[in-house]
Amino acid sequence: MKHFVGGRIIKTGIAVFITALICEALEWPAMFAVIAAIVTIEPSAADSIKKAIVRFPASGIGALYAILFYMSFGDNPLTYTLVALATIITCHKLRLDAGILVATLTGVAMITTVHDHYLSSFLIRLGTTFTGLTVSTLVNLLVLKPNYTPAISEKIKILLKETGELMETSGAELVKGKHDAKPKQARQTLHKIVRDVERIEDLCRYQREELKYHRFKRKDLRLFYYENKKLKILTQLTYHVGNLMFIPSHKRIADPEKGAIILATVRSMNEILKDERHTVSEAHQRLIDRLFEEFSEKALSPSETDYHHLTTETVIFYELVAIHDLLEELEKTACIALKKEKALEIS
Repeated sequence: MKHFVGGRIIKTGIAVFITALICEALEWPAMFAVIAAIVTIEPSAADSIKKAIVRFPASGIGALYAILFYMSFGDNPLTYTLVALATIITCHKLRLDAGILVATLTGVAMITTVHDHYLSSFLIRLGTTFTGLTVSTLVNLLVLKPNYTPAISEKIKILLKETGELMETSGAELVKGKHDAKPKQARQTLHKIVRDVERIEDLCRYQREELKYHRFKRKDLRLFYYENKKLKILTQLTYHVGNLMFIPSHKRIADPEKGAIILATVRSMNEILKDERHTVSEAHQRLIDRLFEEFSEKALSPSETDYHHLTTETVIFYELVAIHDLLEELEKTACIALKKEKALEIS
């Protein structure tokens, strides 16, 4: 992530410098061009291009309102207010929301620079804005090609470990009723994992967009493909762990033998998630077989005293089996990725 942030800072500096040089050479005021250049550096080149297309007409709207209201009211607080409101409303109505910030800044900043030559002022503002947007987009496209896959891979590895630990804690809570981690703290941990998964999904989106404009090595493409598959599995894991977490603690498993199987199973699952190859061992498979033996038959029989159609044992059984299936899929994905990587190294 540090590399990602550092790259954007460097790109912003380069874009601002080149934009200011061009404006100086053309004897244009650099302020508006620099503003446009700063806000146009996006996480991906695709985003920069899409938003530049929106921001240019939006900036023209802001500049036009600045001239119109300056001609009517002069340089006073009412003019600033009307320019800002009119720009925001018009851009929103025209679905130019991505350009509202640039357009509003351009409009209000332009008020102090408008004099008698209204048309030339308007055209110069459009020129400076176009320069800033163009330079910034080209810098984002050509300088420091971003590669988010290593960051994606590292974050997924961390989140798999955190999810495994949360799952083991939740399993222990269901069996022992212990409050080693407070329910509120456990929920906060789950929400943090979900938020981090969403951030990784954003990085994956940025990387997919970069594939349209940059060429990547075959090895990097394969790694990105398999990390995407892992991310989908991780997303499903969070759902099932969340389901385990929100089973009421007063419905914990009272049978010591069943409780021991559940505890051993969630601990084994945690170890699999910590393992980089996510190997599902024979010992773990035996635990799953025992889980089926103890739960599959009785868990399907609804309790006579409970109005729920699914007993607590049924819910726990199905959630653990679903997690086990995802772990097998994760192992398969990691194994195929490793074989492909070795094959590419040999070739």
